[in-house]
Amino acid sequence: MPPPLTVYIDFKSPYAYIAKDPTYALEGTFGIEIDWQPLTLNIGSYLGTARKDDSGKVVESNRSPRQWLAVKYAYRDARRYATLRGLTLKGTQKIWDSSLAAIGLLWAKQFGHDPLKRYIDTVYEPFWKRELDIEDPAVIARMLDRAGCGTDGFYSYLDGEGRARHDALQDEILDRGLYGVPTYDIDGELYFGREHLPRVRWHLGGRQGPAPDIAYDTVLGAEHG
Repeated sequence: MPPPLTVYIDFKSPYAYIAKDPTYALEGTFGIEIDWQPLTLNIGSYLGTARKDDSGKVVESNRSPRQWLAVKYAYRDARRYATLRGLTLKGTQKIWDSSLAAIGLLWAKQFGHDPLKRYIDTVYEPFWKRELDIEDPAVIARMLDRAGCGTDGFYSYLDGEGRARHDALQDEILDRGLYGVPTYDIDGELYFGREHLPRVRWHLGGRQGPAPDIAYDTVLGAEHG
């Protein structure tokens, strides 16, 4: 059997969104079930924060010119690969607090693998079309319900056990040195970014032959991340 694979994602990361379907494909190829975990990024700590109105005009910002260049490049790069996959990816109007959606992911895990994946899909697509407020508990509960996950007790979980579990998990993740998404963890060996999907497949396949280089193979879904 292939070694277990854990994948860390954040709903506000365009790179993790683009990597989602190619990562799903690993399950069918290798007959595995991925352990999905939330890594809630603190983007403002290194790229500053900004907010736009509905027209796209910046109404609030503490970013330097260099930080703006980095943000603009990141979205341009992500859109390039989103277009290849037929995905809609609209830049967000602010840096979202994705912790509620992350806690929703932790809640969804108790209902099994397929409902969990439906929850991930149900949140990702409308969020990147600017159609979903992931900071609204009622919205997260609705997404869970649509995914086939029960919601009885979810609000109490969100403010209590779920929040505590999420926050403790973030400390654990940071202590391990994880810093971005998607990150792939196979037997404790970490691969950060979509560009490592060829090597992830090689690792899951028993490391047969020479290790592949970083690549952008749109057929297999190995793209920069």
